[in-house]
Amino acid sequence: MAQLIEFPRRLPWPAHSVDDYGRDPHLVTALGPLARLRWSVAVGGTQHLPVRGGALLVSNSRRWALNAVWAAWALSEKIDRPVRFVGRPDLAPIGPFMRRIGGLLDDPAEVQGALDAHELVIIGTEPTAHPRHAGAVPHELVGAAVRAGTPVFPVATMSSTLGRAARVEVGTPVRARRKRRGPLAEVELADQVQHQLQRMLDAFGGMQTGVAPIDWLAEG
Repeated sequence: MAQLIEFPRRLPWPAHSVDDYGRDPHLVTALGPLARLRWSVAVGGTQHLPVRGGALLVSNSRRWALNAVWAAWALSEKIDRPVRFVGRPDLAPIGPFMRRIGGLLDDPAEVQGALDAHELVIIGTEPTAHPRHAGAVPHELVGAAVRAGTPVFPVATMSSTLGRAARVEVGTPVRARRKRRGPLAEVELADQVQHQLQRMLDAFGGMQTGVAPIDWLAEG
């Protein structure tokens, strides 16, 4: 009787291709076409970001819009650097999958570890119902940037609920008005980031997608 020969299964990318934080760049690239089917993102302001150093990015969040996720993907493509987003659950199966596409736990220690390793990390504000309202910035996560000594950037995002058009705009780094030690440093910096982010969203005006009828419907 002929003996069956088992050939090794070929994987579309190396089996051990994840980085130190569990992100799999090959999986992210493979999912790129699917992301582009959902979002067509215009990206601006990336010249403000460090080329190699770490930084905390703070994005506004609309409920159910996944702002930090698609903004991280769009920025990663634009600057050719991993941008990790905060907010993955620690439960299977969604948690491990989100880790593979760049998700970090909503944990100041994990965020600070990534910043200390010179990574770019994007967090979201408290979600709001209105696309142009900046919610409260979690000061505990801003504190991770304070302790790591990394800059903090506001990132205004806008997407259409009815179409693919979306926009990401990186602002200039927000610097504390005065030097403090202790928890007040992170609280005051978080408030400054929220105010700057709101100013950026106000500057977007009434337009969300650049297509007036769609924008009018999205506001309704």
